[in-house]
Amino acid sequence: MKRHLKANAYWVGKVDWELETFHGNEYSTHRGSTYNAYLVQEEKTVLIDTVWTPFAHEFVDNLSREVGLDSIDYVVANHGEADHSGALPALMERIPDTPVYCTANAVKSLKGQYHKDWDFQVVKTGDTLDIGNGKSLVFVEMAMLHWPDSMATYLTGDHILFSNDAFGQHFATESLFNDTVDQCALAEECIKYYANILTPFSALVRRKLSEVESLGVPIDMIAPSHGVIWRDNPLQIVSRYAAWSQDYQENQITIVYDTMWNGTKALAESIAEGIRQADPGVVVKLYNLAKSDETDVVTEVFKSKTVVIGSPTLGGSILHSVAGFIHLLSALRFKNKKAAAFGCYGWSGESTAVLCERMGQAGFSVIDDGFLAQWSPSAEVRKKARAYGKKIAES
Repeated sequence: MKRHLKANAYWVGKVDWELETFHGNEYSTHRGSTYNAYLVQEEKTVLIDTVWTPFAHEFVDNLSREVGLDSIDYVVANHGEADHSGALPALMERIPDTPVYCTANAVKSLKGQYHKDWDFQVVKTGDTLDIGNGKSLVFVEMAMLHWPDSMATYLTGDHILFSNDAFGQHFATESLFNDTVDQCALAEECIKYYANILTPFSALVRRKLSEVESLGVPIDMIAPSHGVIWRDNPLQIVSRYAAWSQDYQENQITIVYDTMWNGTKALAESIAEGIRQADPGVVVKLYNLAKSDETDVVTEVFKSKTVVIGSPTLGGSILHSVAGFIHLLSALRFKNKKAAAFGCYGWSGESTAVLCERMGQAGFSVIDDGFLAQWSPSAEVRKKARAYGKKIAES
């Protein structure tokens, strides 16, 4: 159903209440998501993005009833990923000669996925498209936010920035606008989205924010491709991105571990006690990887100044759950964060050395060689673990 944004701009997307994971099973979506597509109806009618493939025919049928497909003069593909372009094949079957405006990399992406040679019109930053009534679309390349093919589209006159994956969040809602939803839930989903998707590109985020600012255009509304549309103080999310892109951290220490017979769990709890005793003001959070959502834990790592990671020794190394989590952290390329290691062992005791090595390789500043305890922690060992927690807090 077409929903009004401003003037002659409308939302024509899809709310996916049932979505539980995204990017395969890499990203948890506890609150579902939306696939935001937009329609601008001036002298020319423009469709900006589509929806994910499973909803393609529903999307095309709805669009046909709302506006009539033959009335669409231009299609803008801000990004080739299937959650935004998935309905293009079904749509272009009905309007095959309609030009598709996108970046050069998006042509590669769309051809590679759908094996179609539509009427691609390649654009770059600063290019414009006159849509009548004194309004134009201005294209801004957003390479690596978060794909090489990404761009944003700015609507003059109405001052709407269709930002694609920048400034979005996975948040299913019928309310549409940022000032009409639960603000705590919205904040959680925004920082989770940045932490898990955009962190590796923070340097590019900083440069792109500066580039958009240098354009000197007013922005009254930011319309991303997932989640709510920012109409109330829309630049608040830009300010948050500016802060998050600066090697972000809060006064938080996060302890992440997996355990076999609860010895490493006991160390985690004792280390947490020591941290709190040394610094009552610091936020301390504990996560057992076997029982926690990795995407949520990554968000807590993003907020932390120090990450304390633990594993028992198994097979002369660490548990595969912990190894996989460190691999995930490595891919996100966190900056300006410290790390410490701990673990229990029965016989050979390699886990802390492996943890320190891999956290160092992942870009963390490792505090020391870690805390290693043999067998189940005794009262004396737990006391030493608390002392180790104090050392971490003081570091």
